Amino acid sequence: MQQQQEQKIDIHLSEEVAQGVYSNLAIITHSHAEFILDFVSLMPGLPKGIVRSRIILTPQNAKRLLFALQDNMQKFEAKNGKIIDTQQEVIPILGNAGGKA
Repeated sequence: MQQQQEQKIDIHLSEEVAQGVYSNLAIITHSHAEFILDFVSLMPGLPKGIVRSRIILTPQNAKRLLFALQDNMQKFEAKNGKIIDTQQEVIPILGNAGGKA
């Protein structure tokens, strides 16, 4: 039986990117070839949000992201307790393919 060797990847994280970007809304759209995740900062009382970051993924990588988020969410809740979603307001999404998170 042949064992796979663990591949190590050297990843650089610049100081600017390491600080992160605040987002309280994610808008997800897709085509047959890609998923687009727009991370938006929407402030209470203001009618306009600002897209802070856009990530474009292949469908395969979007699915990998979904599974990685599910795995991390399960680990987080096992350690810290269930996360209760108190968000009741639904923000309408423009376009025919998309969703929000």
